[in-house]
Amino acid sequence: MSVIQVTDLVKHFPVRGGVLNRVVGKVHAVNGVSFDIRRGETVGIVGESGCGKSTLGKALIRLHDPTSGSIRYDGREITGLSHHEMMEIRRKMQIIFQDPYSSLNPRLTIRAMLREAIRFHGVVPPAEMDDYITELIRTVGLRPDAAEKFPHEFSGGQRQRIGIARALSVKPEFIIADEPVSALDVSIQAQVLNLMMDLKEQFGLTLMFISHDLKVVEHFCDRVLVMYLGHVVEELPTDDLHARARHPYTRALLGANPIDDPSERRPLTVLQGDVPSPFKPPTGCPFQTRCPRVHDRCRESMPPLVDHGAEGAPEEVACYAVEEDLAAGLPIGSWSPEVGARVAAEGQIAQDKLAHLGVFKDQIHPSPFNPLFIEIGIGQIELDHDIIFVQRKFAHDLFGVRPVLDVQAHEDFQRLFHLDNGVHTDQMAPLQALHGLGR
Repeated sequence: MSVIQVTDLVKHFPVRGGVLNRVVGKVHAVNGVSFDIRRGETVGIVGESGCGKSTLGKALIRLHDPTSGSIRYDGREITGLSHHEMMEIRRKMQIIFQDPYSSLNPRLTIRAMLREAIRFHGVVPPAEMDDYITELIRTVGLRPDAAEKFPHEFSGGQRQRIGIARALSVKPEFIIADEPVSALDVSIQAQVLNLMMDLKEQFGLTLMFISHDLKVVEHFCDRVLVMYLGHVVEELPTDDLHARARHPYTRALLGANPIDDPSERRPLTVLQGDVPSPFKPPTGCPFQTRCPRVHDRCRESMPPLVDHGAEGAPEEVACYAVEEDLAAGLPIGSWSPEVGARVAAEGQIAQDKLAHLGVFKDQIHPSPFNPLFIEIGIGQIELDHDIIFVQRKFAHDLFGVRPVLDVQAHEDFQRLFHLDNGVHTDQMAPLQALHGLGR
């Protein structure tokens, strides 16, 4: 059963200017986001700074009123509720803020701070309040005497534990954790994450975990939504992200993660182009200005989220190029920014080699959408007006596996590339050069 159901959620912030302070535009913070969160599940929201993650979280609990769209909590529509009606809902929905320094009142002791929320919502009788606060502080791993101290007397990790205690103080069912470990040292991050995992099991919580760190999300969450410029571009389970991620942006995020094993070095993935302004976002796909696989269709219309997962385990992606990959039967992750960069670097060398063999660039007819078709031999090569098809299962051999080809019989093609049934990788040099594989 879904605790949270979000449908076409939009949040725009007006921009004012001029002598009369009129609205001259709007910042598109969240654009048509839809997803569900099931009871007991931990869902991660990832993306670069400014992509709308925190705005989405605050809109869910109505700290920001949505511009349009639907938010349902336990089946109840909450977007139209009054401030008074939201009080009942807010006891069930809490948030842990990103900054442990500014999210605590510096003039109140921890006990006074916690007492405010407990008294307002009537969580326990007044006579039991002090014992409840002491137990709450122990639960988050602090000493009982911490209740009498002020926020400035604690370290960053301890303050974040107090923020967690404040969220737990009203016995919520659903908690939004807005980058709760981003301001902490790595060792403290691990402590706080382990604490949150223990508390989730202890209290049966449902969590939405906002982060820009895919490694943390992969460790902590059951499912992840990838956001870019206010849009969800991919949704997938976190088990084996590298094998499941399809969208070029998701794969670029994975490629930018630090490598745990120094012996497994790989080229650093650096996206080219500028991040569009949310004040004037581009038409079509929001990732088009940085995508290495962009095509005219991407500039004209926003690709829809299409589910390719099994029933009950959604794996949605919004990308026209990925749709073509799937239609072609290509394996996940065959194309990557690294492959695209390698093709660009070797393209001229490949053209020269093939020109020497009598095959010229204007005779190669790739897919208009998918540069992978050029890179790994999926396409059409025109020799003496006959069309030779290199079958798509060659895609499976992108990463060093022996090539497996199913080429239609053609004497000129066999002679040109010296192919036979026992072809070896070394004999594939011309074809590999054409498609940027190399050795």
